[in-house]
Amino acid sequence: MRTAVIFLSVILVMCLLAPFSVSQQPSPPEWGLGIDHPQEDEDEPFIVNNRGTVIIRFFVYNDELLPITIDLAYEVPFEGEFDGPESETIGAGDNKTFSLTIVGIEVGDFSAETTEEFSITGTLVARGSVPQPIPDSREGVGELQIPTIHSLSATLSEPVGPMNSGSEMTLILEVKNLGNVVDRVGSVEVSDNCPLLTTDKGLDSLTTKDISIGAQIQASLIVTASQSHPQRNCDIEVTVSSNGATNSGGSEMSEDNVRVSVEPPPTNQEDQESPGGNDDIVEEVVSSNLPFPGVLSAVSVIFLASMKRRNSA
Repeated sequence: MRTAVIFLSVILVMCLLAPFSVSQQPSPPEWGLGIDHPQEDEDEPFIVNNRGTVIIRFFVYNDELLPITIDLAYEVPFEGEFDGPESETIGAGDNKTFSLTIVGIEVGDFSAETTEEFSITGTLVARGSVPQPIPDSREGVGELQIPTIHSLSATLSEPVGPMNSGSEMTLILEVKNLGNVVDRVGSVEVSDNCPLLTTDKGLDSLTTKDISIGAQIQASLIVTASQSHPQRNCDIEVTVSSNGATNSGGSEMSEDNVRVSVEPPPTNQEDQESPGGNDDIVEEVVSSNLPFPGVLSAVSVIFLASMKRRNSA
């Protein structure tokens, strides 16, 4: 009986000490892979720049007692291309940082602020010089975000020909949204280098219309040359700004220019000549070059009579 009590007491003590003994055992050394996220926040995306490029820094640490060799693989979104290390060796107790460069993303083909996931996978292939038959992988993930692109393109139509002083000409201004977000014209400025030329600033109507991605809007620009405008080539320039870029604290402008030729008004030749003037001139020319009809007839009669007498003789 006493032996049984002692045995049970020993078992009880061992059960109580078992969790404590396990918790005191040190965890085995390991290795790992991590990504340096923006602002050290895993939920913060990497913003692709306007050229479709982004650089991601990541690291591999090795807490093991032997150097390790890691093979690296990447998956990137938005049909981008990448450049990063394929295989690296990290010494025992060491930590190395690497760069993954992603390029070739056509940011204009995607809506602003679109996000997609990328991943970096490291696979341990050797400890020291001993290959590892069983794959041991670590993965780091993050997000790429498409930037907001504000881009308007202004195109001013070419004149169909010259204009006369005292007349008007209509030019068409087309504004196209080449960005990846709905935009509108913020301001319109028209300038020219002819002081006697007037441009109608009715183009301000463009500032009231939203322009969808890839769409365009038009407005008419009336050009008027004063009656006293001399013959001259006039350069007209139109500049538009992106309202979205301005509201975002930036500046995005587009401009176009054309040359308009101003000529004097046509003159009416008939008004400058007196009626019948040409007839008078013709009559004078005729009368001054033809012999008098009476004299010509007399000479003809005498010549014929002389010829008749000779024949008779």
